[in-house]
Amino acid sequence: MSDQSLVRSRLTPAETQAIRMVLDGLPSEHSRRAYERALSDFFHWHRGQGRPQLNKAVVQRYAAELREAGMAPSSVNQRLSAIRKLAAEAADNGALDPQVANGIRAVKGARREGRRTGNWLTREEAQAWLNAPDTRTLKGKRDRALLAVLIGCGLRRAEAASLSFDHVQQRDGRWVLVDLIGKRDKVRSVPMPGWAKAAIDEWSRTVGVAEGLVFRAVNKGDRVVGDGITAQAIYNIIVGYAAESEKKAVAPHDLRRTFAKLAHKGGAPIDQIQLSLGHESIQTTEEYLGVEQDLTDAPCDHLGLRLGG
Repeated sequence: MSDQSLVRSRLTPAETQAIRMVLDGLPSEHSRRAYERALSDFFHWHRGQGRPQLNKAVVQRYAAELREAGMAPSSVNQRLSAIRKLAAEAADNGALDPQVANGIRAVKGARREGRRTGNWLTREEAQAWLNAPDTRTLKGKRDRALLAVLIGCGLRRAEAASLSFDHVQQRDGRWVLVDLIGKRDKVRSVPMPGWAKAAIDEWSRTVGVAEGLVFRAVNKGDRVVGDGITAQAIYNIIVGYAAESEKKAVAPHDLRRTFAKLAHKGGAPIDQIQLSLGHESIQTTEEYLGVEQDLTDAPCDHLGLRLGG
């Protein structure tokens, strides 16, 4: 049983029902997973405090403990968002006094100082990653195809897990991943490089599968098991390759950043990169690219100074 399952098993029926009430109001599967995790952790902490009456002071104390534990501001704020949603739903359903709910919604989030620099692979590093899987094995062929769509198309790991052969279609003389459903159930189509399609084709031919989900689990005996793969399994695959490389901190989302960065350096317009990534605003895409802080041609490179001797 996973750690998350153990936490869920300790929840009271009322807590489980409260979480379900929140999740039923969320359209995105990504948000549902994050909020379920956040609320399970909160109820676990709440029980350890003796289950005090839920109010603003209790939530403020929880947020303070998260910050003191060194949790990143973005993670603290995500957990507070889940708790605020819980308070709003409880008030709407008559389970919490509206005034108390308003107090909880007024709890301030953690302040973010500056902007975290993204993690990208260079073109040479990205090429090394594509060449890393051992394509003499089924696992290697699958992993190369997986890396090809993560780096070559900028997919999120959840999108790669739900990618089906029906998504792979020709449009305007090229291969495109058509009608992908991303965060907040937004639909988009993503052009695919020919080498990514070739990697999928080799994997498909080898396993004899051309329908349903593209990526499947492969066991230690190098045999396909089941008819799909989870987003968590994709995360574990990427972390595994990162452990074997010089960049040990690479995660699936960094491959998505790499797609954006290499496309931008290659001359792709930012608005087209935004469409491929499915970002709602150009500002989010710019954060991915780090265009507001040019680390290649930085201000310090123009100082005209050097060390003597």
